[in-house]
Amino acid sequence: MTVRRQELARRSTRAKIQAGTLIFGMIAGAGMTIAYFVGKGQGELDNSRHAPLHSSLPSQTTNNGITNQMAHNPMQVGENMIADIAQDASKSVVNIDTARIVRFARQPMGLDPLEMFGLPMQGNLPQEIVQQRGVGSGIIIRADGYILTNNHVVGNADKIKVTLEDKRTFEGKVVGRDGLTDLALIKVEAKDLPVAKIGVSQIARPGDWAIAIGSPLGLDHTVTLGIISALGRSLDESAGSNKKLLQTDAAINPGNSGGPLLNIRGEVIGINQAINANGQNIGFAIPSEVFQDVAHQLLEYGHIKRPYIGLYMASINEDLAAQLGLKPDTQGVVVARIYSDSPAHKAGLAVGDLIVAVDNRPVKEPKDVKECVQAKKVGEKLAFKILRNGASHDFEIRVGDMPLPQDQALNR
Repeated sequence: MTVRRQELARRSTRAKIQAGTLIFGMIAGAGMTIAYFVGKGQGELDNSRHAPLHSSLPSQTTNNGITNQMAHNPMQVGENMIADIAQDASKSVVNIDTARIVRFARQPMGLDPLEMFGLPMQGNLPQEIVQQRGVGSGIIIRADGYILTNNHVVGNADKIKVTLEDKRTFEGKVVGRDGLTDLALIKVEAKDLPVAKIGVSQIARPGDWAIAIGSPLGLDHTVTLGIISALGRSLDESAGSNKKLLQTDAAINPGNSGGPLLNIRGEVIGINQAINANGQNIGFAIPSEVFQDVAHQLLEYGHIKRPYIGLYMASINEDLAAQLGLKPDTQGVVVARIYSDSPAHKAGLAVGDLIVAVDNRPVKEPKDVKECVQAKKVGEKLAFKILRNGASHDFEIRVGDMPLPQDQALNR
C-alpha cells in the first residue's frame, strides 16, 4: 500500500508540472502571436510613412487630365510633377529677340585744314551704325498670334523676332503698350498656337509654390522653382507704377522679363517683370488680374482707358499748413499742380486748394485721392470737398481718360 501511494503521489506531481508547462506554453505562444501582428502592423505603418510621395498618385500620362487631377488635390506632389507642369506650360512661352538700329555721326580723327581758318568742314561726316540687341520672354494669350510681354522688353525696337517652343520663328509687331503697367502686346502672323492657362493670383499666399519660365541671358525656356514670398509689393509707388506685385524667390534674371510665373497647377498667375539688384532671388511679377485687364483693353482699344483728373498732389505738414494759413493739425491733400485742359482744371480747382474729402470719404494722403479716382470709370463723376482761403467749397469732377504718352502713340 505504501508503495502504491508513493507511486500515485509521483504521478500527481508529474501531472501538475506538465499542466503548468502546457499553460505556460500556451501563454507564451499567444504572446508571440500578438507580438507578431503588432510588429507587422507597425512595420506597414512605418513603410507607408517613408514611402515615396508619388506612390499614392495615379499613373501619369501626358494629357491635361494630370494637371486637372493634381489641381483638385494640390498636396499630392510627385517627383515628376514640376517637370510635367513646366513641359506643358513651355508650349505657350516664347523667346523674344529685339534689335534697334542707332545712327550717329562718326567723330573725325583730326581737324580739317579748312576749319583752322574758320571755314566749314567739307562734305558730310560718315555715319556710325550700331545695332542694339535685347532678349526677353512672353506668353501666348490667343491662338491667332497675340503675345503678352513687358513693355521694356520691346522698347523702341526696330525688329522683333519671336521664337516658339517648337523653334518656329515669326516677325512680331507691337500692337499696343502700356508704360504704367510695363506691358505690351505683340502680334505674329500665325494660327492655332498653344495658349497659356491663366490662373487667379488673388488666391495666392506667401509660401505657395512658384515656377518661372523664360530666357535668362538668352537661355530659352529655362525653368526655376521657388515660392511666393510676399504679396502687394510696389516697385515705385510715388511714380504710380504697378502696385500689388507678386514677390517670388524663384530665380529671375535678365531675359526672364515677360515670361510666366506659374502656380502649382501650371496656371499663369504673374508676368515676371523685375528683380531687386541689391538682393538675391527677390523678383517681382505683375498679377494676372492686372495683365488680363490690360491685355483686354489693348485688344479692344489699342490703349488703356485709365481714370484721370489731372492733379499733382502733396501731403500737408505743419510748414505747408502755415504757408496756406491753416491750423497745424489740419488734415487733407494739397493741390500742387493742375494740368491744363484736365478734368480738374475744367472743374475749377486751383493750386493751393486743400482736398479734405472725395465722395464723402476723408482723405489724408495723395494715395487716398488716387484710390478714389481709380475706383471710377472714365465718364463717371467725383464729388470733391475743398478748403480755399479758409472757406469750404464743393466741386464735381467728371473723370477723364488719361492722355496717351508720346512713346505709346502707335500707328494703327
